[in-house]
Amino acid sequence: MTEKAAGRILRSISGFYDVRTASGTVTCRARGILRREGSSPLTGDLVEITLEKGKGMVERILPRKNSFVRPAVANIDALVIFAANVNPVTEPFLIDRVAAIAGDQEVPVYLCVNKCDLDPARELARIYEHAGFPVIRTSAETGEGVEQLRELLKGKLTAFTGNSGVGKSSILNRLCPELRLPTGEVSDKLGRGRHTTRHVELYALDGNTYVADTPGFSSFDTDQMDVILKENLQYAFPDFGPWLGRCQFHDCTHRQEPGCAVRAALEAGSLEKTRYESYCKLYEKASQIKLWELK
Repeated sequence: MTEKAAGRILRSISGFYDVRTASGTVTCRARGILRREGSSPLTGDLVEITLEKGKGMVERILPRKNSFVRPAVANIDALVIFAANVNPVTEPFLIDRVAAIAGDQEVPVYLCVNKCDLDPARELARIYEHAGFPVIRTSAETGEGVEQLRELLKGKLTAFTGNSGVGKSSILNRLCPELRLPTGEVSDKLGRGRHTTRHVELYALDGNTYVADTPGFSSFDTDQMDVILKENLQYAFPDFGPWLGRCQFHDCTHRQEPGCAVRAALEAGSLEKTRYESYCKLYEKASQIKLWELK
């Protein structure tokens, strides 16, 4: 006898999907037609499944409100980007690249500056506070900021992302000690962490609060992330918002054109230099994208 159920994917690994339903968690495979249609299931997806002889099958993915290539997750309410100023040092471009991807889909971004017991990262925090991002300073070692982060996450499905070794899993262990997630040491020689999280998995902090822990990345991984068209890039930088539409030319790219309101704001100190530099770097990458390659 075939049963039908609906649920959310909590974990996806090697072609198997753990789906949480009203009657419990079921491990499923996915119908091949989903992959052939270019809609492979993601952690966070709401799906319809069938059950037969104890085996589950994902039959349909319900409409998504958002989805990402990296981290490979869907239907999130917010993205928490983890950064640190020590062991390893997070490059602002990495933060800006991921924040732009979220901004392109209108997903709120929080910056979690971790390892503040080792380095308070005041300048890094200042940059993103000035740019309008909610910033939380945390330490997995001392517990600083953990309760503030918990309040920010409450009632949401959020994804933790950031470079390897920055402490995502360590903070999750602080938020929910019974998880006992593996954590890794950072290589002093390489200045980056080892990947202790191998797949994207949702963890329930309480009845209606979920956090997705995701594999860390490095600067070499950014080309594998979602594509933003150059025409849309300016809108993915929310701190540019007050000056958009005020340039001399309506199609201003905010790089070399005269009468650019964005560059004027930069020169006046209203925009952060590193944010603008990231925009220019991403624009250059986006300019190399051929539209036919996206089809």
